[in-house]
Amino acid sequence: MIIKAIPTNIITGFLGVGKTSLIKQLLATKPADETWAVLVNEFGEVGIDAGLLNSSDNGIQIREVAGGCMCCAAGVPTQVAINQLIAKANPDRLLIEPTGLGHPNEIIKVLSAPHYQNVISLRSTLCLVDARKIHDPRYREHANFIQQLQVADVIIATKSDLYDAENTKLLYELQTYLSHIERTDIPVVSHTNQQPLPSALLDYLNQPRRVSLNISSNGGIVPKLGNLTTTAPSLFRTGGSRLSELSLFAEGAIEVALEFDARGIVRKQNQGEGCFSCGWVFDPRQEFDFDKLMAFIQRHTQSSDVGQVLLRLKAVMITSEGIAGFNWIDHEFTVVELDDSLDSRLEMITVDEVNWDEIEQQLLACLC
Repeated sequence: MIIKAIPTNIITGFLGVGKTSLIKQLLATKPADETWAVLVNEFGEVGIDAGLLNSSDNGIQIREVAGGCMCCAAGVPTQVAINQLIAKANPDRLLIEPTGLGHPNEIIKVLSAPHYQNVISLRSTLCLVDARKIHDPRYREHANFIQQLQVADVIIATKSDLYDAENTKLLYELQTYLSHIERTDIPVVSHTNQQPLPSALLDYLNQPRRVSLNISSNGGIVPKLGNLTTTAPSLFRTGGSRLSELSLFAEGAIEVALEFDARGIVRKQNQGEGCFSCGWVFDPRQEFDFDKLMAFIQRHTQSSDVGQVLLRLKAVMITSEGIAGFNWIDHEFTVVELDDSLDSRLEMITVDEVNWDEIEQQLLACLC
């Protein structure tokens, strides 16, 4: 039985800004006698971030809601996922990571519903920003990027160790941009994954949420933050809340088993927010040649046909060298060794549709 509301933080930010890495650092600070739960929403359909978190700790429970931004997934599927996660883990803290292409105000709206008032205690919403992107119109003019900053209680300037001498003014320029969207009140904390979490950030984590939202006339959410506002479509417009039809700890969502084809793979695609994704899941009995897989990734992150439109590539793969996690974003590529994985998964997100059939054949050629 829940006897006190669960401290809950939303951790938002655009694609590849380091949300999953920050969550790994936060999980490392978990007191030994506590249970923490993590809900991850991904734009892609196959779900990879939980594997990259690579948690074998019994005090950590992770659940994914794949397939789109929170404005689409924050309805019944997300609420059921939250309910089941709470019922299973009875956590002392809940961390929620919306997709980098999502509308975080929608998940805030779900968590602010009356039936969660005695269950969830919303604490600071953290928004991660790579200050090097502040001049890129694909970021600074993107409605989701603006909304993520608008609804945040704390800004974390990530990857600060990668800023070169010419980037010394980036934090000032970030503050100038925040002033432009009328967020001069928001604290900014610099951070790099190469260093321990700043004590100030851990202090902010436990502070109550400050930024309030109100409902617009068309059913969307408008942050109370001056003249620059964004709205998002709502799943709650039509008579009565569909969520109220579910018990608070409904067990109604049934996990859909993957149905592998004759080759032992599942392929899923998605599109929205001006982006396209394609993901593959491979039967766990299949193993990939590590060197061929590395060559495949390098070819598609550097080639002129795909590299120019590729936003993100991430994977958790069973290889000839062990289980590996791959992560590519904006020409930054990391490979990490993982302890375990139930299967192999790879996903690509692009700004234009590409020949997924051809890419699939090249990927299959990497099998041992």
